Amino acid sequence: MVVEIQFADIEAAAERISNRVRRTPCLRSRFIRNPLRAGKTMLKLECLQVTGAFKVRGANNAILLMSEEERSRGVVTASGGNHGIAVAYAAHASKCPAVIYLPETSGMDKAERARAWGAEVIRIGEVWDDSERAALKRAKEDGFTYIHPFADPAVIAGQGTIAREMLQQSPDIDVIVAGVGGGGLISGIAIAAKSMKPEIKVIGVEPVGAPTLSTSLAADKVTTLEKIESAAGTLSPKSSAQINLDIIREMVDEVVLVSDEQMRDAARWLWFEMNQGVELAGAAPLAAIRTGKINVPDDQIVAVVVNGNGTAGIE
Repeated sequence: MVVEIQFADIEAAAERISNRVRRTPCLRSRFIRNPLRAGKTMLKLECLQVTGAFKVRGANNAILLMSEEERSRGVVTASGGNHGIAVAYAAHASKCPAVIYLPETSGMDKAERARAWGAEVIRIGEVWDDSERAALKRAKEDGFTYIHPFADPAVIAGQGTIAREMLQQSPDIDVIVAGVGGGGLISGIAIAAKSMKPEIKVIGVEPVGAPTLSTSLAADKVTTLEKIESAAGTLSPKSSAQINLDIIREMVDEVVLVSDEQMRDAARWLWFEMNQGVELAGAAPLAAIRTGKINVPDDQIVAVVVNGNGTAGIE
């Protein structure tokens, strides 16, 4: 397998997007009543990122790599929500038109936040895959550049800046745990983390009702789920892409599954113990630790990517 994204691409992305994203804190989860585990645990709070999610890293890197002529024509994407808001923000910062396609199951707040950044928002289809078909059609008809939420090398490189930042903040991290939807985040994290610290473990977490990458890994090919049975829409595409499967198969140590209720319970924990509100998908890595799906010795430091601000923990 030839990895299309190198650590040098992630280093360049970090410099490129430095004036558009926040350097979010990587905090130790202490001074709390109910610890996640006996060992030391760090929380990378990407829920405090611009637009509330890590997606601004990849979206800005992709748009900043485009030519002026491409930006003037505009961009289009399909998203479960967070990537769409991120593209709207990045397009606004670059003064280029943006069209965002969201599934009808995406929350109205996602559409409103994308519109607030000046994007045209269209809600269509039951799941992300339906929205993508409409977005690709629009890109072909109107000459827009389509920015894929997880299979674009520029997006993956942008997401990889999270792990680079985490290991700069806390070099002793032994394990990084992150949510998995299409696989863009975990792909970028794995490339950066393994480049900086080859012995580090990278673990992904998917919903039981949307085991997109788990199913593809088991089949050793990109597969398409028949249906989605999870409310964690930003972690629930029916299919991933070859670039993500290749990277994950090569560099991610394990992918585990958690239920929606386990994610909801983890979101409540985050609200009551750390005063952070996240959407269901944002609590997936915490859920894996709380339920013992991830077994890490107590003397190892685990770092969790907490993403996607929302209200799942307080509803």
